[in-house]
Amino acid sequence: MSTSHHRPHPAPIPFDGSWQYELRFPCDPRAPGVARLTLRAVLAAHGLGQLADRAELLACELATNSVVHTMGPAAVRLDWRHPVLRVSVWDPGPELPKPCGGPRPVPAPDVEDGRGLLLVATLADRWSGCRLGGGDLGPGGKTMWFELLHPPGSPQPPQPRRPSDASAPHRPAAA
Repeated sequence: MSTSHHRPHPAPIPFDGSWQYELRFPCDPRAPGVARLTLRAVLAAHGLGQLADRAELLACELATNSVVHTMGPAAVRLDWRHPVLRVSVWDPGPELPKPCGGPRPVPAPDVEDGRGLLLVATLADRWSGCRLGGGDLGPGGKTMWFELLHPPGSPQPPQPRRPSDASAPHRPAAA
């Protein structure tokens, strides 16, 4: 008769611990929405819901730009280094928006596009972009990113507890 052994669950990463998630997606008009929902779920799971609205809007703007302007795959990366959340969007297009990191003209009211980076510049605590060289280290392209600061003095969420052994799936012993 054998007994069932299972490994204990790892402890959750503390609020001030670092973590990183990445989502890669194809050139598909649904991709920015998938990225938005994924970002919201990750931030909620890590107790960063107060950053979710801004992060979701800005990440969706950058992901939409990638899908519309590069016609290639893209990726969104969330990188938490307490107290800063950096959200990066990579795509294979080598051209940075103009002017990257500087003031942008306000689009005319009747123009449908051109407001994405204006929103990023207005709502992010920091933002920029950089070209990436292709070759042995990767596919090249560019990365656009923004940072949001966790507000000083905001309450930190309670530290999640390690799942108990009682929550582990029941596996009958082999006969």
